[in-house]
Amino acid sequence: MKNALTLFYQFLILGLTSFGGPAAHLGYFRTVFVDQKKWITESEYSQLIALSQFLPGPGSSQVGFAIGLKRMGLLGGILAFIGFTLPSFMVMVALATGLTQLTGNTYVDSFIHVFKLLAVIVVLDAVLTMGKNFCTTNTTKTIAVLTCCVIWLAPIPFIQLICIALAGAYGLWRLHSKSDNSSNSTSSFKLSLSSFIFLAIFIACLFNLLPLGTLFSETFIAGSLVFGGGHVVLPLLQDHFASSIGQESFITGYAAAQAIPGPMFAFASYLGALSHESPLLGAGIATLGIFLPGFLLILIFQKSWSQLAKRPRVSGLINGINASVVGLLAATLYTPIFVSAVLQPVDMVIAALGFLLLRHIKIPIIQIILIGSVLAVIRVWAGLN
Repeated sequence: MKNALTLFYQFLILGLTSFGGPAAHLGYFRTVFVDQKKWITESEYSQLIALSQFLPGPGSSQVGFAIGLKRMGLLGGILAFIGFTLPSFMVMVALATGLTQLTGNTYVDSFIHVFKLLAVIVVLDAVLTMGKNFCTTNTTKTIAVLTCCVIWLAPIPFIQLICIALAGAYGLWRLHSKSDNSSNSTSSFKLSLSSFIFLAIFIACLFNLLPLGTLFSETFIAGSLVFGGGHVVLPLLQDHFASSIGQESFITGYAAAQAIPGPMFAFASYLGALSHESPLLGAGIATLGIFLPGFLLILIFQKSWSQLAKRPRVSGLINGINASVVGLLAATLYTPIFVSAVLQPVDMVIAALGFLLLRHIKIPIIQIILIGSVLAVIRVWAGLN
């Protein structure tokens, strides 16, 4: 029971403080669960990231769910999901039901801005650490730099997925490594069973055969098709929900999802609350629908992926993907994280000092968050917002 509460608490804290989007979330997860808690190794963490990049769904939430699975099995995965998603779920439901009177409050805006600076610090630390671990040759360094440059120069839909796929294909072809070719036959039954469950739900949603109705079906199908990050969920949900709740309300919710901590897929909670006669129930149905496909896919592939990762060809594929992910994090560090957080010289000073505290003085991230909270109040008093 104590271990379950500890796991839930860690993800709840991350759900309350993880501003900056999926790339920043991966940085937070690495800092807490690899560096500080040592619940998983750097190698295991990189494999989870690689797996999440291959699958549709909310990448950072899938990684969190997988960490919970490794820690405490299915219960751990569920607790990780609830803890990480609950804060953003509550905020989006509150927005949908008109309870966010604090919107536009000077202190609230200051806190959000300081936490965005924290995202700069965490992602920079992740880029440097992962670059050191995964970009050890001229080839992998080149892959990382090219990925970063392409994403900066061609900000088009699916460009991240394309870069990662090409890097993986190159790694499969050229970046071989010697490894054990053993396989685990016991994972095949679980793979088949989980696959059947996923396909059965997906087909039922296509024909709207489930008792949860159209709301669940639409969000489940969208969650099954979102490749390339949370932003892709916007066009997948727009056709169905914009007409029912209004274009202005739809865009307002999407904008709010960018500003809150936790997974951006919580946007579905907002849509569900506005689309159902019972806002809380509607939010719950939509949240379950949007997240469930990604988690089922993690259950399908997690164990078989760890076995596949030992094969030389797949090992090369992972090397290519990891290098590309470093470039992806570096690109995201600049935009949207850095450009939305560092708006004046004092912001650069705060980010630089925070990076010094985290990476070199090794102050725990929760203490840096507390320091940031104090700075948020000082910013208001000093008129820096």
